[in-house]
Amino acid sequence: MLDLILMPAHEKLPAKQWVDKPALDRSPGVPTRIMIVEDDFLISIQMEEALRTAGFEVTLASSSEEALQIAGGETPTLVVMDVRLPGALDGVDTALELFKTYGLRSIFSTAHSDLEIRARAAPAQPIAWLTKPYSMASLVAAVQSALGTGNS
Repeated sequence: MLDLILMPAHEKLPAKQWVDKPALDRSPGVPTRIMIVEDDFLISIQMEEALRTAGFEVTLASSSEEALQIAGGETPTLVVMDVRLPGALDGVDTALELFKTYGLRSIFSTAHSDLEIRARAAPAQPIAWLTKPYSMASLVAAVQSALGTGNS
């Protein structure tokens, strides 16, 4: 069963809620680039393939440090962020820094989405939470919904 929560920017910790309009504003003519931040190589490859097949440009990062470096140069449209990452910053801290520095919002991908984690992530204005395990179709649907594209 899919546990997908899409969160509009103005709400902190809602119950399950679906967004009728895009969560992100996009500039016309700018490519839609999704950054996946996931330390599990096999999962990141599956995610990359699903999003590329759906027509998105994809960049991969396996750590918070790599994600912050990539965001400074490539400026993705949105981030799919694993909560548990190796290194000095976890996924929540990384998402907070990406939001503060670049205004990037994240779809969190995690098996660990308790209320404490969601509360820590709230200042980064999460777009959605995907609870592992989830299908790649659910990932694509979450990204399409956030961007206002596709049939989601």
